[in-house]
Amino acid sequence: MHINLHPIMTKFRIAICIFCLCSCRTTPPTAGGHYIKVQNPEDLYGYFKYTGSDIPLISGHRGGAQSHYPENCIETFEHVLRHTPATFEIDPRLTKDSVIVLMHDATLDRTTNGTGKLSDFTWEEVKKLRLKDGNGKVTNFRIPTLDEVIAWSKGKTVVILDKKDVPFSMTAEKIKKLHAESHVMITVHTAEEARFYYEDNPAVMFEAFVKTKDALLEYEKAGIPWNQIMAYVGPEMKTENKLLYNMLHERGVMCMISAAPLYDKLDSAQRNDSYQDIIKSGVDIIESDRPIEVALSIKSLIPENSRKGKYFRNK
Repeated sequence: MHINLHPIMTKFRIAICIFCLCSCRTTPPTAGGHYIKVQNPEDLYGYFKYTGSDIPLISGHRGGAQSHYPENCIETFEHVLRHTPATFEIDPRLTKDSVIVLMHDATLDRTTNGTGKLSDFTWEEVKKLRLKDGNGKVTNFRIPTLDEVIAWSKGKTVVILDKKDVPFSMTAEKIKKLHAESHVMITVHTAEEARFYYEDNPAVMFEAFVKTKDALLEYEKAGIPWNQIMAYVGPEMKTENKLLYNMLHERGVMCMISAAPLYDKLDSAQRNDSYQDIIKSGVDIIESDRPIEVALSIKSLIPENSRKGKYFRNK
């Protein structure tokens, strides 16, 4: 009996092609999220401008590592954005061959399945490593380059570069080369550091350490425009800092406290109260290892009407 195999083989080939297409996908499509809508430096300045009726802002410290999600990792950033809009404080460091990657520690041991100093390894070696999550468990995620993070973050969020071992000139050149002034900020500890970057690139935005009135006056003396500064005022609420908050607010500057060293380490109920108290004390931004939890805690403090709503979008 003759059997026509042509239709059967055609269906088989189609099935194989579909299987190959699915199997060859190297990364899953990016899921939707709560994005920050800043398209140019002026938008970024406006996002951080203090108005008196602002939406409390959240920043993920080192990206907000947790179970299954490592610090300084694109997949972790995406996970946070699925729950809340947030910026991300990240840690650029150099490999042996001067590729800028994200790594808080100078050594690989705590956050990856590698050992030794990051600076002793080339990018080709480093990219084979896998990151550990917040509980120390090895994941399938790898160390990203700063270039990858800057490209990924455009149109989604703002990344804030902490000060590690990357020379100032290299950081400045990277931002200019990638035209990233709209969604990349630089952490500066002094007015002198801010002045270096500002003279090189007048469009750049800063997360500036302004913990005292004297520090505030130093930035003013250096001529750094206040609309290009978001002020880090320290790791804890202090009654005596109220004057500093007021001085910054008078200049249109938002204030940020990092909850990571202290408040993030409290028990659940205490954390919830602390996050709310930070905002009620006059602080505008909370940086935290627990950005999703912070978002839930301060949700009731979001004003019904705020001009800042235009900077947020869901996709």
